[in-house]
Amino acid sequence: MTSDNIDMTLASNELVFLNFYAEWCRFSNILAPIFAEAADKIKEEFPEAGKVVLGKVDCDKETAIASRFHINKYPTLKIVRNGQLSKREYRGQRSAEAFLEFVKKQLEDPIQEFKSLKDLENLDSKKRLILGYFDRRDQPEYDIFRKVATNLKEDCQFHVGFGDAAQAMHPPGTPIIVFRPDVALSHENDETYTGSLQNFDELKIWVQEKCVPLVREITFENAEELTEEGLPFLILFHHPTDHNSIKDYKSIIERQLLDEKQNVNFLTADGKRFAHPLHHLGKSEDDLPLIAIDSFKHMYLFPHFSDMYSPGKLKQFLQDLYSGKLHREFHYGPDPSNDIEPDPHTGKGTSPPESKFKELGPSKHRYTLLEKDEL
Repeated sequence: MTSDNIDMTLASNELVFLNFYAEWCRFSNILAPIFAEAADKIKEEFPEAGKVVLGKVDCDKETAIASRFHINKYPTLKIVRNGQLSKREYRGQRSAEAFLEFVKKQLEDPIQEFKSLKDLENLDSKKRLILGYFDRRDQPEYDIFRKVATNLKEDCQFHVGFGDAAQAMHPPGTPIIVFRPDVALSHENDETYTGSLQNFDELKIWVQEKCVPLVREITFENAEELTEEGLPFLILFHHPTDHNSIKDYKSIIERQLLDEKQNVNFLTADGKRFAHPLHHLGKSEDDLPLIAIDSFKHMYLFPHFSDMYSPGKLKQFLQDLYSGKLHREFHYGPDPSNDIEPDPHTGKGTSPPESKFKELGPSKHRYTLLEKDEL
C-alpha cells in the first residue's frame, strides 16, 4: 500500500486488513511470510471483488500513512470496515489460520434477528444492546443500521425485528432504534434514537456514545489495548457476583467525574481474576470491593470503599494523584492537614507498590516499540 492507492482501496472494499511494518524489525520479518500465506487463503475463501483485501504498509517509506494511522510499534495490524477505521487493532495469534478465522468473523452479519418481542426477554442483561424495529429488510434505513452495526459490533449486541415481529413497537413506515443498557450492571434506562435514520455518521455517533461506556471492564483480553491508551486507571475490584458495587460505582463516576474522562480510564475488574494486583496492594478476595489507581508507575489504594459514596472523595483521590500527594504521602505519611486515616498497608518510608497493569501492555517480545517511555 502507498499514498497513491490506499484511499481507493479503503473506499472500495468492505474489509481491509492492514499490516504496518518496518524492514528492520525482526517481528515484522517473522510475520511477512505468514501474512502473505493468509492473503492467499483469504482470497481463496472470499474471491469476490470488493469483499476483503489484505494490505501492507512499509512505514519507513510511507511515513505519511504511518503518521495518519498513529503507528507506534511494529508490526501493527489494523482493520478498516466500510472505509471506517476500527479503533481496535488485531492483537491475536499470528498465524495464517488465525488470520483467516478472524476475517471470517469480521465478515459475519453482526445483527441477530428476533421473530417475536418475547425473544427480547431472553437477551443478556449484562450486555449493552441496540434494538432495531423495521417493516422490511430492503428499507434504506436498515442498510444504514447494518453498516453502523458492522463498525461497532465489538461494542454492542445488535438485534432487529421485521414486520409482524416489530409492528407493536413502531408506527408503520417509521423504523425505530432503541438502546437498552446493561441493566444488571448499571442504573441506566432505555433510550430511543431521535436523529435521522438516513444519516450514517449521525447514527454511528449516537450508537458509539451509548455502546462505549464511560466505565469499562478490564479483562486479560483487552488489557493490552486499554494500557496502550496511556491514561492512568481508576479501578473498582469487585467480587464476580457483586453487581451492586458496579452499578453504584458507574453511577457515581457518571455524576461526579465526567469531566475527568480525558485524563483517566474508569474501569471495573473481577477481583478473582485479577488477584495478583490485589495481592500487590496487600489485599485479598476477602477485602472486596475496593478501589485503586494504577498510574503505570505505582498503584495507590483508595483508603475506604465506603468513602466512594461521599460526594467529592473520589474526585479528591484523583486530584491527589495529579498533584503528587499520593506519592508523597506514601513516602512520608499523611500531610499535616490530612484527616484521612493512614492505611495500615502503606507504611512510612516505603515506596508505593509498582504498577501491575503496565506489565499487560504491548510486549517487547512481540513488538518493536517505537516510544518505550510512552507507557
